[in-house]
Amino acid sequence: MTEISDSLRSLFSAQIEERDGSYVVDIPASEIEHDALAADETYRIAILTSDSSTDSTNEQDRQQSTPQKAASTSAGPPVDEGEVREVMIETTGDQGDGIAKVERGYVVIVPGGQPGDEPTVEIDQVQENVAFASIVAHDSRAL
Repeated sequence: MTEISDSLRSLFSAQIEERDGSYVVDIPASEIEHDALAADETYRIAILTSDSSTDSTNEQDRQQSTPQKAASTSAGPPVDEGEVREVMIETTGDQGDGIAKVERGYVVIVPGGQPGDEPTVEIDQVQENVAFASIVAHDSRAL
């Protein structure tokens, strides 16, 4: 099993392509748009192999113009839209939103969450590498 660092900022699937004698991995625009990564910054990159079923799933995802809800499998996001769960806010993002990590280091962005909070949230939107959630109940410890 691969250990995933707590400093993981982003996780996505991509193919390595040859362009003009160099090899390139494209970063999805959503990584920049959701502040997981920033242009003109330097990052450490880990390359993990994937099995053929994951490769074909990723190719299908890239070919679809409308994102669809991914199944909760080891290859997909570990949360589903509409799911309610307790999370722990670990830090805040550049926009001031709370950031929680769940299974496999998957990031859940929680507007209004502050580090140390343990709210119950409802998952509003799921993407391949990040989910957005709303607080439905605040930390029971704070009551």
